[in-house]
Amino acid sequence: MSADELLEALDPEQREVATALHGPVCVLAGAGTGKTRAITHRMAYGVRVGAFNPHSVLAVTFTARAAGEMRTRLRQLGADGVQARTFHAAALRQLSYFWPQVVGGQMPSLVEQKAPLVGRAARAAGLSVDRLTVRDLASEIEWAKVTLVAPEDYVQFTTDTGRPAPAGIERAQVVDVLRAYEEAKTDAVVLDFEDILLLLADMIGRHQDVGDQIRRQYKHFVVDEYQDVSPLQAYVLDQWLGGRRELCVVGDPAQTIYSFAGASPQYLLGFTRKYEDAAIVRLVRDYRSTPQVVTLANGIMAQRSNAGGGLELVAQRPSGPAVAFHAYADDGSEAAGVASRIDALMSAGVSAREIAVLYRTNSQSEALEEALATRGIGYLVRGGQRFFGREEVRKAMLLLRGAAVSATDEPLGVQARSALESAGWTEEPPAARGAVRDRWESLQALAELADDTDAESIAATGEGATMRTFVEQLAERASSQHAPAVEGVTLSTLHAAKGLEWDAVFMVGMSEGLLPISLAETDEAIEEERRLLYVGVTRAREHLNLSFARSRREGGKATRKRTRFLEKWWPDARPAQQQRAARATSHDLDVDELKLFEALKAWRWEHAQADAKPAFTVLVDSSLISIARSRPQTLGELAKVHGVGATKLDRYGLEILEVVAAH
Repeated sequence: MSADELLEALDPEQREVATALHGPVCVLAGAGTGKTRAITHRMAYGVRVGAFNPHSVLAVTFTARAAGEMRTRLRQLGADGVQARTFHAAALRQLSYFWPQVVGGQMPSLVEQKAPLVGRAARAAGLSVDRLTVRDLASEIEWAKVTLVAPEDYVQFTTDTGRPAPAGIERAQVVDVLRAYEEAKTDAVVLDFEDILLLLADMIGRHQDVGDQIRRQYKHFVVDEYQDVSPLQAYVLDQWLGGRRELCVVGDPAQTIYSFAGASPQYLLGFTRKYEDAAIVRLVRDYRSTPQVVTLANGIMAQRSNAGGGLELVAQRPSGPAVAFHAYADDGSEAAGVASRIDALMSAGVSAREIAVLYRTNSQSEALEEALATRGIGYLVRGGQRFFGREEVRKAMLLLRGAAVSATDEPLGVQARSALESAGWTEEPPAARGAVRDRWESLQALAELADDTDAESIAATGEGATMRTFVEQLAERASSQHAPAVEGVTLSTLHAAKGLEWDAVFMVGMSEGLLPISLAETDEAIEEERRLLYVGVTRAREHLNLSFARSRREGGKATRKRTRFLEKWWPDARPAQQQRAARATSHDLDVDELKLFEALKAWRWEHAQADAKPAFTVLVDSSLISIARSRPQTLGELAKVHGVGATKLDRYGLEILEVVAAH
């Protein structure tokens, strides 16, 4: 693609991101607005016009999957020299390179599991701990390190901020554990993942030549998911920059859901205080979800006590089905009901891989797994065994490497399937569910990935991909855990679902105590739970089902109440005579009314952008909905709409009537 073609593929706001090549740039990007598309095109455009040397650009994100996806897109755009890595992967590469020069000898190995060392540290501090306490202490150690809270400051900092000590342990005892843990690591000659960032930042700060070498290598930085940056990551980023200003960040404060682990949206929200002349671009055109889903998502976030930094999404997709709400007697009934609805969707043609069930805690998955298995519906629990760690996948990759040595001129998909037959792949899937079917689906995912790779190569170069290229890409995917899609309904916690999307999403357990979870006691914690609901809702492209169970067990007392976050939208939230008024402030307009409502929102958004003011200052949602329902044809009729006073009638009246007339 030429530079002009790269820009032509973008909408006006994405194009503004792509052409903002120098100086600090802050992209506020709502869910489904194409942020990855915008920043990858920005990097590719910068390379194409000669503003960037691809090898001098470092893009960092938070998950290996996201980094792998970014590398794939950059390669497709002709910018494969750009480095796209997680914070830890980029820091580890640099630390490993400089360690022999600065410290000498081989860098200590990384400890993958903290639990044994934490248990040893807890016992050294005089604590008797069980497995769950060790897990809570490990999380607290990680939090203290990523927030740069030293042991000597721990008691004062957590007291001032109101952060409770883990597992009911006294704060002073936690300090003893923090110190004993560092001593245990030293004795074992190992590092943990937080040490990678801490030691690299310290090395850059103490040794000017190290910082100089890194800064000569990397001159432009892009940070994805900037709302999730921790103080430690922000510190490392400052060391990388060394006072320079070539930084582009992208994030959404409404998707901050990792504050408990040290993430802070203040770096994103305070970006213009640090860089007063920063270019600010807002992406609000939602290409992912239907207007029904977008309207609910906007409504959830509009209820926040502090809506600073929020974005109001504008749906770009055609109208879809109404959001569904269901109440069940107990958890088992809820799971069975969800499985039944999933079965119906699959019968209607929705692929299992395009369906997800999301929940707040891992313990909620058991009933869902049983209900899906009873109906013979395949599923995958996100966070379970990693795709590239499965035995059949490891064997398949060995077979594919062997096939690359004696490759033929046949299409890549044909060659791949021929090799995969030795691992158990067959043309027809096994009829029964279970381990045999799961193995086949893993191999089928590799076969379909070969088809996709071949098609991408033909589109880009006019020639099919070689088996060697496919094997190399598989190795890259394995290193970044960028797994291909596997057939089966996804079961996932809300946290693990961030960054993903499906055609149909079922959100279960929408009740007080689960969402918000009972542990959320402060106003800040409650607001984070609201953002978690928003993240879940915005995973859905078309079908969204929300449900809760009134009781945990069959025959149990119905003590659960639906979540406060959805009270406004639940169908029986108000008496029957108020139902029409309730619908007038929700997603449940008829199809024609909803189309007009979305058109009015788009008109309002254009005015808000031009005036650099929040959208509600033009007209609030309730006024737009009243216009959509009453369809005024004259200024006199429009003047009867609540919220349309003389000033707004004079300024906007004729334009509003034009929008109504067009629908």
